[in-house]
Amino acid sequence: MIIDLQRISHTSESTIGALSIDGAFSCWTIEDAWHVAKIPGATRIPEGAYDMHLRTSGGLTQRYHKRFGEMHHGMLWLQDVPDFTWVYIHTGNRARDSEGCILVGDRAKNNQLGEGYVGSSAQAYRRIYTPIAQAILDGEGVKIRIT
Repeated sequence: MIIDLQRISHTSESTIGALSIDGAFSCWTIEDAWHVAKIPGATRIPEGAYDMHLRTSGGLTQRYHKRFGEMHHGMLWLQDVPDFTWVYIHTGNRARDSEGCILVGDRAKNNQLGEGYVGSSAQAYRRIYTPIAQAILDGEGVKIRIT
């Protein structure tokens, strides 16, 4: 499975993107802003292609299992991201809800202050999670390409 994230708009506060799975648009994304020198908790990950696995341990995994129930098999985890650890695709509405992760939603906008927003995040997450997690569980191999 190939997931494409095309970054389409950015401000000094956030980055909005469009996420597609196997060529079909799936949802909007929000990430931190780009900074030449990494600012921990405030810088988006570099462009590139990353394999994805499920992370089945850790506090966020436990919270998501409680929140989403049996559909949740682990966090959607990007592998080998330079200078970052524990990069996930997960829910949230603003870049400040992320620490380098990719947040998903069904609506996206930038306000007058340059702060981006995605809405209906849990709804978008439920929709994209199952096919991605199932592909990982089936051993298909899942890769995300970020441009």
